[in-house]
Amino acid sequence: MQNDIVLSMRKICKAFPGVRALQNVDFTLYKGEIHALMGENGAGKSTLIKVLTGVFPKDSGQIHMAGINKEIYVRSPQEAQKLGISTVYQEITLCPNLTVAENMFIGRGNYLFVNWRSIEKKTTEILAKLNIPARANQQLSTCSLAVQQMVAIARSVDMDCKVLILDEPTSSLDENEVAKLFSLMRELKSRGVGIIFITHFLEQAYEICDRITVLRNGEFVGEYEIKDLPRVQLISKMLGKELDDISALHNRRELQAGSDATPVYEAFGLSSTESAKGFDFKIYKGEVNGFTGLLGSGRSESVRAIFGADKITGGRVMVSGKNVKIKKPRDAMKQGIGYLPEDRKQDGIVEDLSVRENIILALQVMNGFFRPFSKNEAEAFADKYIKLLGIKTASIDTPIRQLSGGNQQKAILARWLLTNPKYLILDEPTRGIDVGTKVEIQKLVLKLAEDGVSVTFISSEIEEMLRTCSRLIVMRDRKIVGELRDEDMTQAKIMHTIAGEAAQNG
Repeated sequence: MQNDIVLSMRKICKAFPGVRALQNVDFTLYKGEIHALMGENGAGKSTLIKVLTGVFPKDSGQIHMAGINKEIYVRSPQEAQKLGISTVYQEITLCPNLTVAENMFIGRGNYLFVNWRSIEKKTTEILAKLNIPARANQQLSTCSLAVQQMVAIARSVDMDCKVLILDEPTSSLDENEVAKLFSLMRELKSRGVGIIFITHFLEQAYEICDRITVLRNGEFVGEYEIKDLPRVQLISKMLGKELDDISALHNRRELQAGSDATPVYEAFGLSSTESAKGFDFKIYKGEVNGFTGLLGSGRSESVRAIFGADKITGGRVMVSGKNVKIKKPRDAMKQGIGYLPEDRKQDGIVEDLSVRENIILALQVMNGFFRPFSKNEAEAFADKYIKLLGIKTASIDTPIRQLSGGNQQKAILARWLLTNPKYLILDEPTRGIDVGTKVEIQKLVLKLAEDGVSVTFISSEIEEMLRTCSRLIVMRDRKIVGELRDEDMTQAKIMHTIAGEAAQNG
């Protein structure tokens, strides 16, 4: 099989100011194989692909391709295309206002005269060979997302593609569309095309791929035959946690409410436009629960649906035993629900506003902008929570963008505490902040629970979830696949549940 290597990357290194993105990463692709490239956020997958396709220059290392007797240097995506390396991204990069045929051949030659009849005929032949359900003269925008992906792939294949990179191609597709895409991938595999498949969906990787390369923190973890790597071991390698790791001992708060207590919040078949599939969920007064799973599992999409941050497409909701409608964030806020988003830069802070203005923002929305707080009221609110949370800022009027990440996070927490929430959702509240501030936020979460606030806590760090939560909801491929509490809340049990396997020896 060694002679069938179509692409070889050895000891690839890439650094950015203050960040070592890739360190001695190896990758090998064989002719006619589908090879998954997997790892959590920040593992280095995208950087490796951008080095391969000439978006970033590598700092060191070597790249070789079959049929070329010397090391290759890829300086641009156009050069990559000439070498037979094509990339199809999650976001369609074709022109929706043009026909399928026009998209297939646009930019592929210097023609004084274009024979559209001939191009449509060639396109029809290509579509037929690859079993793509589209017409050559059909406007691309009228095709489903899956078919648009297929057209992009067909264009690459017709341009003599040897290496096809599919970057999260299924993230916006339903199950039927995924099946169609996989059918095309198998057809290309049979023709000898080497396919690099980047995905967060474990089930899809195990359904379609031959081998897996795992990256973690910019380093090469290993290359594995799919048949030799159980899912739970894959998860262990991606997260860097061995199954026999013992979680730090901690005192978990027992649920105060009895089994007959009324949930503070309860959802039935809740779904949203952002692929949060219909799920049931409830949380009781003073409970800290968490959503856990790999990146892309649906953790954030689920809590965004609870808060109404994405368009709700189905299900019903009860708050304190009463049916309510939560279609947008303001509806949730009126029901006493607060939400600290995963991306504090994009969805949390308002950079150009002061610390004071950021802290009072949610309460002002609830109060109505036509009933602004007086300056004295606003200053009193801000002062109280700056002292309570120990927010380090020169003054309450300092622009929030000048604060450290940890202090920005505390300011967003202050924003929601000021609304006196019954139920607080914290999505990655400790990501990217120092250890001391992490501990402070964890203590604050447990103190809120003691005071009767219900909290949903999401973190990529399993140990942090185990220290903080009394119940864990496990997600995989945007579905709830398990619920753990008490003695079941161990790293091994979480990993086995994510993998869809029964844990051994508890």
